[in-house]
Amino acid sequence: MQLANVFGIRVGVSASWFVVLFLLIYWLSQEYFPQVMSGSQTTAYVVAVAGALGYFASIVLHELGHALVARRMGIGVAGIDLWFFGGLSQLRREPASAGEEALVAAAGLAMTLALFGLCLGLIALLAHSGTISDVALTSEGLKTTPVIALLGWLGFVNAALFAFNIIPAFPLDGGRIARALVWWRTGDRNRATQAAGRSGQALALTVGLFGLYLFIADSSSLIGLFTMLLAFFLYQSAGAAVLQGTLGRRIQNITVGDIMDREPVTIDADVTLLDAQEQFFLRYRWPWFAVVDPARHFLGVVRQQRVDSEIAAGRPALAVVDVLEQDMPVRIGEQAPLESLLGSEGLGRLGAMVAVDEDGVLQGVVTLAQVRQALRPAPPARPAT
Repeated sequence: MQLANVFGIRVGVSASWFVVLFLLIYWLSQEYFPQVMSGSQTTAYVVAVAGALGYFASIVLHELGHALVARRMGIGVAGIDLWFFGGLSQLRREPASAGEEALVAAAGLAMTLALFGLCLGLIALLAHSGTISDVALTSEGLKTTPVIALLGWLGFVNAALFAFNIIPAFPLDGGRIARALVWWRTGDRNRATQAAGRSGQALALTVGLFGLYLFIADSSSLIGLFTMLLAFFLYQSAGAAVLQGTLGRRIQNITVGDIMDREPVTIDADVTLLDAQEQFFLRYRWPWFAVVDPARHFLGVVRQQRVDSEIAAGRPALAVVDVLEQDMPVRIGEQAPLESLLGSEGLGRLGAMVAVDEDGVLQGVVTLAQVRQALRPAPPARPAT
């Protein structure tokens, strides 16, 4: 579900985000803020809501740091998604160099560090302004004002985010920076990915054991269960990196052109929707086709669903070029390495990528089935008899 649009970047949330938001507001309003600030329970609840939203705003700004730097380097950004344990920037492709990898990863850390510094600066400014009393001694101990309590919470949140993310273990930012350093020193991206993934698995096991310890110490607390769940997701992501590096090393010399279909069926740009439906979609039973101009320059893809809906709306004479899918990243160079397809958004959304040359002329189509075939291990050699 889309929550906002910031600088042209979609910010979405999963259902798990609402669960965390509710639990965080409850804990802050019942346990944390009443212990550190003066004021009524209503005030504590209002500050708790602001603190929970500020926590997620900090995560969004962290991910925006990644996304904006990636976009400046020419890497498309599909959006930012918030979920149970934080956020994730959805990039349309992997960084093409170690330098890009390091800069994109460091941008999020820099944003979080800046937010931490901002919170400290505001606390210092308010404490020395003389307009409010920052700390008061009550019968329950030392308590501060709601404003400083909120800033202190947000400062702690960003300090914790920075400290956790700087750990050199994939998929954390520190792990991505470590991968960039190994990539730069060795020139082997796949070896770097494997190393970062293994460090991520080690971190996940450590976090999981710590969560198990917390659960054994207090089985009524949810912190131990949440910690073990976090370890599970970290291990999965790190394991995927190890697998990616292993596959990448095996297929690093294979290009898109080596496995693509060089004679795909295409539709000319000026073909009407009615002709496209009768001559292509009903004949071949494919859900989409590549559309080309007279010089075979690739223009985009047209889907059967769009064609059927336009015809049903009384527009059968429209040309297919007028109903091409927008924002469909399916173009790739025929000399691109096969491993660049593994994380491509277009392959996941369309089930294929369209290979073009330097002039944008269509050279072929590579499908998900062809990629899977290329990734399949070669059968063992049969002994001679």
